[in-house]
Amino acid sequence: MSTLSLRAEALRKRLGLSYEQLFGIRFAINVAIATTIVWWTLKLISDTNPIWAIASMVAASDPQPFEASRMFKARLSNVLVGCVVGLSFLLIGGVREWMLPIALAVTVLITSFIVKIKTMWRQAPITAAVVIAAGVMHDSTRMGISKGLHKVGEVIFGCLVGLAVSWLMSKVWFIKMPKQ
Repeated sequence: MSTLSLRAEALRKRLGLSYEQLFGIRFAINVAIATTIVWWTLKLISDTNPIWAIASMVAASDPQPFEASRMFKARLSNVLVGCVVGLSFLLIGGVREWMLPIALAVTVLITSFIVKIKTMWRQAPITAAVVIAAGVMHDSTRMGISKGLHKVGEVIFGCLVGLAVSWLMSKVWFIKMPKQ
C-alpha cells in the first residue's frame, strides 16, 4: 500500500468514514483534477467553451477504474453513433430544421436496435442534435460539420481525461475494500 493509501485509511478510521465515503472523496478529487486539465488544455488550444468536455469528463469518470472504463466505452460508442447520424443527415438533407426530430428518432432506433449499449444511450441523440443544430444555427452544412465535429472532439477529449484521471488516482490512492 502506498503512503497516501495508508494515510487515507487512517483518516477513514479516525473520522469514521465508510469506504463509499472514501471513494466519494477520491471521486471529488478526480473531478477537480480532471476539470482543471480539461479547462486549461482547451483554453490553451483554442478559445472555446469547454462545458461539453467537462460534462463528458464527469459522465465518464468514476472512482473505480473498471466502472470508468465501462462508462467511457458506452459514451464513446454512443457519441460516435450520434455524430455519424448527425453528419449523415446534414450531408444528405442539408440544414433543415424539420430534419432534427427525424434524425434524433433514427439515432434512438439505431442505438436501441443495433448498438444496444443502454448505458449512456441518450448520448447518441444528444450528439446528433449538437451536430445538426450547429448547421441549422449557422444556416450552413459546412459550418454544422465543422462545429459539430469540434464539439464531438471536445466530448471525446473530456471522456479520455476522465478515464485517465480515474485510472491514475486509483494507482496513486488505492482503496482496498474489506472482504465481505
